[in-house]
Amino acid sequence: MAEKQKKEEVQGKEIGKISHYYTKLCVGIIELTGTLKVGDKIRIKGATSDFKQTVDSLQIEHNKVEEAKKGQSIGLKVKEHVREHDVVYKL
Repeated sequence: MAEKQKKEEVQGKEIGKISHYYTKLCVGIIELTGTLKVGDKIRIKGATSDFKQTVDSLQIEHNKVEEAKKGQSIGLKVKEHVREHDVVYKL
């Protein structure tokens, strides 16, 4: 049990996957499997990407929102290049 908790603290809880990336806008589209709010700290990890950032703003269909729930698709400005299938963790 303690091992699992330690791993979750380091890696975080999986809350979604990148489904698309807009290069010119630096925006990743995330299909959520958990909730995400402005101010949350996240980690995006994939085959070639691995970085952490704070969520500054979320958008659903070009409308700013403060919180997004499981099953929604959101746009998020990211500080590094992400790729489809990269996993998003909430720290």
